[in-house]
Amino acid sequence: MFTGIVEEVGKIRKLVRENTNLHIEVEAAMTPELKIDQSVSHNGVCLTVVSIKDHSYTVTAIQETLNKTNLNHLAEGDHVNLERGMKLGDRLDGHIVQGHVDQTAKCIEVKDIDGSWQFTFEYDPSLNNITIEKGSITINGVSLTVVNSERNSFSVAIIPYTFENTTFKQIENGTIVNLEFDVIGKYVKRITELS
Repeated sequence: MFTGIVEEVGKIRKLVRENTNLHIEVEAAMTPELKIDQSVSHNGVCLTVVSIKDHSYTVTAIQETLNKTNLNHLAEGDHVNLERGMKLGDRLDGHIVQGHVDQTAKCIEVKDIDGSWQFTFEYDPSLNNITIEKGSITINGVSLTVVNSERNSFSVAIIPYTFENTTFKQIENGTIVNLEFDVIGKYVKRITELS
């Protein structure tokens, strides 16, 4: 489980395809503190550390993960938001994040609001995911609050700290991002569908 509070931005050092798998080597300051088998969120995708060397580590994404996330769009030199799994007893500063991406979305507008930014994203509503105003959403592993919720789009407001310390400063019109919708909202929606 994660909180959506990004610890650091890592750099993609190497991408290696092996059959349908993608091995992703990430350079990160947290590397010396990692261990094999540990879960780390990469742009909101929970992946397992499979090897560690010097200041980089490797995780593997299978085809199912590549189909449902933006990891298939990564290139060497790109940056990713990183967060280690939550420790029991820690404060939950963001919201409950599973690291299981529901779908991707496309950025359709970035608006500079004199000291902060408003990003608007459009997603496929046929997958039956929903947002609500003032509800939680995870975008590329970042816990955020929804504004302007519509049937197939929503906006989020980004403060300067988040803009500078995550990959949001690299998101522009057309950028594909990972979305994880609020887990409590997903359960409530499912229960009401079954009633």
